[in-house]
Amino acid sequence: MRSTICLPFILLFTTFQVAFAQSKEVKFAAADVKTDLAYLYNTLQEAHYNLYAYVSKNKYDKAYRNLVKSVGEDSVSLLETTKLFQKLAATGNAGHCEVDFAVQPYIAFAQDGGMVFPLELAFENGKAYVRKSYTSNTAIAPGDQLQSINGKPIGQIQKAIHPYLSAERVYFKNAKLEFWSFPRLYWSTFGARDTFIVKVKKATGKTESYTLEAIPVMTYETERGGEILSAAPTFSYHNEVAYLNPGPFSSSAADGEQQFKAYIDSVFADIHQKKANTLILDLRNHAGGHNAYSDHLISYFADKPFRWFSSFQIKTSKVLKEHTLKNTPDTTDAYTKAILSHQNGETFAYDQPMQNPVPAARRFKGKVYVLINRQTYSMAAVSAALIQDYGFAELVGEETGDVPTLYASQFSFPLPKTGIIAKVPKGYIVRPNGNEKLAGVKPDYVVADHLLAGEDEILNYTLYTLLNKKMPEQASVK
Repeated sequence: MRSTICLPFILLFTTFQVAFAQSKEVKFAAADVKTDLAYLYNTLQEAHYNLYAYVSKNKYDKAYRNLVKSVGEDSVSLLETTKLFQKLAATGNAGHCEVDFAVQPYIAFAQDGGMVFPLELAFENGKAYVRKSYTSNTAIAPGDQLQSINGKPIGQIQKAIHPYLSAERVYFKNAKLEFWSFPRLYWSTFGARDTFIVKVKKATGKTESYTLEAIPVMTYETERGGEILSAAPTFSYHNEVAYLNPGPFSSSAADGEQQFKAYIDSVFADIHQKKANTLILDLRNHAGGHNAYSDHLISYFADKPFRWFSSFQIKTSKVLKEHTLKNTPDTTDAYTKAILSHQNGETFAYDQPMQNPVPAARRFKGKVYVLINRQTYSMAAVSAALIQDYGFAELVGEETGDVPTLYASQFSFPLPKTGIIAKVPKGYIVRPNGNEKLAGVKPDYVVADHLLAGEDEILNYTLYTLLNKKMPEQASVK
């Protein structure tokens, strides 16, 4: 199962930088935009496993008609066109049915000296907190609660941005808002601003108002220090406790799966050699990817055969078959043959074999804790559910934003007139225990990942409360 957003934004930024270096203004004829809106809606109806799972057809039809009416007769910018498609895809409230953030217009905006809101935000328990500050105003600090911008309550601002974000729940929409970043999405939703009057509640309880200057996009992108989602794997020890962040369950390299498996093999060989008795597996800020990666990882501490679903259903379609033939060099495997052999519009169950644990001599038999948070996505969330349902480990942290019973197995297709890419879920996956409730993976031990930065509350709780390790003078942080 491919992740919702497994490609870090910085790679998208780099990809389009050259393409749009000389073409900063892209517009489409209104007729072409309307044609693509029709094509998108028709294709979603044909290819989505269940487009109306969370929203009635009448409501979706009305949303489509309103979007078409909003186009008018004048040409439409790439940004506004992308936003129309985002809204249409997001109407169904399925996280894997989406059109990504408008990267190309954002790059053009940056190249033209564009300025953005200077505060990175985290959204927790109905409140917005300053996660990072890029303003010269030192009175604003991480952890301050942002209450309003230019007189508009932050809750109203979130509600204005949410329709562009595909997600099953508000909790997940806010996680995606953190992922794509508030300054970017504030700009794409409301346009550029030079100054912002913000109302902030300090830790003391006192409320203050400040006037903040916008900062250049490139300054923001440089100073923010990368994306929320982690990429590079990390392996270390805390005395006899092994810590592993496995990195993404995907790779652009031709031998990426083999490289990942070889790395995991070496990690557990080292753990075995050093006789570590506890493993902390960190799936926080994880984009997900493909089950071939996660299955191999889990096989090292599983004590019985397992599978990442209790039910996996697929809907085939004309556009899926076209996508499959274009992107699959070998069409002889069972999965591809099943997609190509069924009639368009037909749904079918796809059954993968159970994954066996590694041989007992190589298996890790100590205690395992898995760390999760609201930024645990797609196959990472499904893996956490698998681990919990089979009793392979205990989970520590926050409920995941993404859900383990979901419409997923995502694929993408271009819209014919504009070339904008849309993504659609062709499958329906039920978590291993068969629970179809619309909820994230809930940890056995609930610990807030406040601000997603600074003090590492979840790891510290695991080490110094659950494992009763001695707290060092400065506990490790992310």
